[in-house]
Amino acid sequence: MTQVTVKIVLLNENTELPTYATPGSACVDLRANITEPLEITCNQRVLIPTGVKIGLPAGYEAQVRPRSGMALKHGISVYNTPGTIDSDYTGEISVILINLNDTAFIVEPNMRIAQMLVVPVPKIEWQEVDTLDVTTRGEGGYGSTGY
Repeated sequence: MTQVTVKIVLLNENTELPTYATPGSACVDLRANITEPLEITCNQRVLIPTGVKIGLPAGYEAQVRPRSGMALKHGISVYNTPGTIDSDYTGEISVILINLNDTAFIVEPNMRIAQMLVVPVPKIEWQEVDTLDVTTRGEGGYGSTGY
């Protein structure tokens, strides 16, 4: 198993370290760092603080993703999914939640609201060419036969 060390700052005494829910979890859970319940009405977007700042090593990003249970049961998703946290961003991580359900949803203090995955990110080196290699698919995209 590959591990990466990520520096973390907890912004107040109520903030918990992001943790893996199970031994096989790919992502850690991010929690709502709020002091009172917060209502998200239908189709409303709300920025929820997590109370954590991270220092990613160069060459890594963190991706913020929805929790599948919240999406299925309550219609709550991360609006800009996946949200990217660049290695040079050191501010508080906040999550943009959207309520896609037809009823209001209450975010409770310390509720698990999103997942975060830390992954390596290679830098692109462009190689300009006149043509691309021939593939079976070719230029067939959305709506193409067989895809």
